[in-house]
Amino acid sequence: MAESSIEWTELTWNPVTGCKKISPGCKFCYAEVMTRRLKAMGQEKYKDGFKIIKTHPSALNIPFTWNKPKVVFVNSMSDLFHDEIPLDFIKAVFSVMNQTPQHIYQILTKRSDRLLKIADELHWTSNIWMGVSVENEKYSYRVNDLRQIPAITKFLSVEPLIGPVKNLLLNDINWVIVGGESGHGARPIKYEWIEDVRVNCERNSVPFFFKQWGKPKFNINQNDPTIAKEHPNHAKGGCELDGKVYRELPQLTT
Repeated sequence: MAESSIEWTELTWNPVTGCKKISPGCKFCYAEVMTRRLKAMGQEKYKDGFKIIKTHPSALNIPFTWNKPKVVFVNSMSDLFHDEIPLDFIKAVFSVMNQTPQHIYQILTKRSDRLLKIADELHWTSNIWMGVSVENEKYSYRVNDLRQIPAITKFLSVEPLIGPVKNLLLNDINWVIVGGESGHGARPIKYEWIEDVRVNCERNSVPFFFKQWGKPKFNINQNDPTIAKEHPNHAKGGCELDGKVYRELPQLTT
């Protein structure tokens, strides 16, 4: 468990580590960079590197130790629906989430095909929010897979947004996050791509959360005050759109 700097969550919980890249959004994977750093620091959990997928049964008890309700990003360092993760272990993770209804759990996957395949074998209590990542139009099929699962709250992470996504079908989707890529070699995000998604969310009454431009040079407003690190809404590259900060959330209920 670790406190998170991600704007839309509070903590990260990683019962699985390691992953493999499957689409363009993975190119500059945050988890891969962090794994290298943690391995160099001597962290036992990350000693085998990023490409080795490992389950960590000892991490399953962590949520039971939190005294207050938390909003938790599950598996920020992996993908819970990776094909190499046994179904029994995924069920064990879900069992922990089922038994701790005071916490909100946010899960993201790019492997929506496996998610859809095994969804009916999992117990979807209302505190489990399930999302898929969509980096451009080509991968919007993941949304169709997500729509078919029995999670009560379904969300999209349109991050890193590296191409237009004009035709997102948002029926039965409860939340959309959009963000630009950051870090060395980051690919640019364009205003019109963001605006297409924002307007779509507005039209469908879906909460819209704009996380970041990614780098200041991508931001069309070089005077955006949220570029400054001391700003209370600071994000990488700033986070204003037409002078407004969008950090809408779905209703926090369990």
